Amino acid sequence: MSQSTTTAVLPRIKPQRKFSIGKTLMWILLSILIVTQLYPLLWLAIYSLKNNEEILSGQFFALPHVPQWSNYSSAMESGNYVKYLLNSLKVTLITMVGVLFLSSLVSFAISRFKWKYGQTVMVIFLIGMMIPMQATLLPLMIIFKNMHILNTHWSLILPYIAFQTPIAVFILSGFMKSIPNEIEESAIVDGAGVFRIFWNIILPVSVPPMMTVCILTFINIWNEYILAATFISTERLKTLPFGVYSFVSQYSVNYGAIGAFLVLGALPVIVIYFLLADKITKGMVAGAVKG
Repeated sequence: MSQSTTTAVLPRIKPQRKFSIGKTLMWILLSILIVTQLYPLLWLAIYSLKNNEEILSGQFFALPHVPQWSNYSSAMESGNYVKYLLNSLKVTLITMVGVLFLSSLVSFAISRFKWKYGQTVMVIFLIGMMIPMQATLLPLMIIFKNMHILNTHWSLILPYIAFQTPIAVFILSGFMKSIPNEIEESAIVDGAGVFRIFWNIILPVSVPPMMTVCILTFINIWNEYILAATFISTERLKTLPFGVYSFVSQYSVNYGAIGAFLVLGALPVIVIYFLLADKITKGMVAGAVKG
């Protein structure tokens, strides 16, 4: 007697997703962080479209009755936005190039060479990260006055490079230590010298952390005010933060135009950050992942 085999078709039971308290708390925390980070930008954008009456009424969360787009034209014209923007770009870009040049050379020497004072130099740079910029205003002013570079852009660029280089060395040296020695050994066998190894091997591999250094330097320098207010007094040399004072007079303040100027001033930083945000993450963790 032949035995027939029948296959019973059972309904598929979807696996139940387990409720995770940890993931729920994580999403709640991330949502709170997103709101706290985006809300100031949204509030500033709304603020820039109000007139003085709406701003002084105390209704901080209210939308403008009629958006005052003229605030942005006032920010461009009365605030000398383009002139201050070009000055800030000049100072920031030269600072970024100087920081990358010095920090890459120092990091290469510390991480790839075996020499007696390598760790001592690294400690000196780490100590440099702890010195507040405000503590150097008076001695720097005396030094720059004697050097005859006070009230020039170099009086900003030089201290900016000095204060941004330690964190750049910290990031780049940590990454360069993780690069395998076999790469250099094979290059030496092929007859490559120190400069060729640095230029053709180490620098191309170190692009992610170098991009991180560029972005961090740009963000830290772009809106710096204390040094700029101390060392720069000529109108044509002033940087972007000074534009806010164009809307403050003895008897009145154009708050809406100030808000518009702040939006325009923050716009380059926001755009660059969102375009290169993944580079920051890759650069910060590249050394740890490779190591």
